[in-house]
Amino acid sequence: MRSPRTRRLGTTTVLALVLAVFGLAPAASAADPAPAALTFTTDSATTAPGGTVRLSMTLTNNRTYDVWFVHQTIEPTWLTTQRPDLKYGFTGCALATATGSVPCSGTGPADLGANYGTTVPPGQSRTVTLTLQVAPDSGCNGDIGFYSYYYAEFSDTASTSGGPVFTPVTRVVCA
Repeated sequence: MRSPRTRRLGTTTVLALVLAVFGLAPAASAADPAPAALTFTTDSATTAPGGTVRLSMTLTNNRTYDVWFVHQTIEPTWLTTQRPDLKYGFTGCALATATGSVPCSGTGPADLGANYGTTVPPGQSRTVTLTLQVAPDSGCNGDIGFYSYYYAEFSDTASTSGGPVFTPVTRVVCA
């Protein structure tokens, strides 16, 4: 005959096994940050037809290996596409460096990853700023927003992907 202590130990073990199998067991450590993180900021929440807004994208390397390659897309959100009277486009791109901003390329809807420049070392970030130009004849009282997916490869041959990551919305207001 088993003692009550043995029964409790067996019950506890079975319960722990069930929780682990179904993913309900408590985490052994705090959640690790994403291997690479993409964040967006804008210099203004509103603009008028004919105005510009700077959209900054920051890629942060949270791993202990260099980021060697990034592929990134940026597309308008579904709500933005429902307002065909909103006219806008990306007219400029700049990579922030230690010596100041330098022009970059790839301001279309794909292949933005090349804009982050050279290798992103562990623990460091790269920021690319796109200039969003709203046409003078654009509609107003609507929101312009974007979403992005990215894929990054590291020097240890590991890779990660993320998204969608949403930009802050820019409201086009009537003057």
